[in-house]
Amino acid sequence: MPLVRINNLKKAFDKHVVLDGIDMEVDVGQTVFVIGPSGSGKSTLLRCINALEPYGGGEIWVNDYLVGSEYRNGKWYEASPKVAAERRRHIGMVFQRFDLFPNMTALDNVTSGLRLVAKLPADQARKIGQDLLDRVGLGDRAGSYPAELSGGQQQRVAIARAIAAKPALILFDEPTSALDPELVGEVLEVIRSLADSGLSMIVVTHEIRFALEVADVVYFIDGGKVVEHGRPEQVIQNPQEERTKAFLSRIIT
Repeated sequence: MPLVRINNLKKAFDKHVVLDGIDMEVDVGQTVFVIGPSGSGKSTLLRCINALEPYGGGEIWVNDYLVGSEYRNGKWYEASPKVAAERRRHIGMVFQRFDLFPNMTALDNVTSGLRLVAKLPADQARKIGQDLLDRVGLGDRAGSYPAELSGGQQQRVAIARAIAAKPALILFDEPTSALDPELVGEVLEVIRSLADSGLSMIVVTHEIRFALEVADVVYFIDGGKVVEHGRPEQVIQNPQEERTKAFLSRIIT
């Protein structure tokens, strides 16, 4: 059974339809990339999966539970904030703009959830946090504050924080879009290593060549719909739909 199952997902802001019947599956250990033009619904899709945004129709199943809903007395209801937060613990997310706590060191940012939510002893949390900073190449910057780190380093700290609780799934929302071009590569290499390790991931990105190299499956979304999906060499190198061809012709030079 897939780790993630999305069936006919719909989302609108007032009368503006953002997601219009999205279907998607992610298997355990799979790296799925989502590409498409700005405003196509990619980021909203991730926020719905992570229960940060309510959706107006369809279903999102992660790890056998229905995201955003709970079953009581024979009926489905919108999940309470407490239930939504508990389920969100099993999904890590890396945002475009890092979202680190500016008054915390890199190590404290990574371990904040372990200490405050998982209630791990401080020594155990520090050991895990230091190991994760080592893993993303920042073991020597554990005591640095976000303002003392480059954008690429901050994003790597954010990635370490996202995987600290060993989530079943990690979501990346255009993780390199806020970075200077020379810093993009260091973040992409960390994502590549996570994919190689078998972590289940959904990555929203404009880094098309990276998607071709790393993805197991690519979804092209436009106008809130899945236009095309399949193996990266199929979707990126041999697209069948005219909308996919037109998008890629503008992106790939």
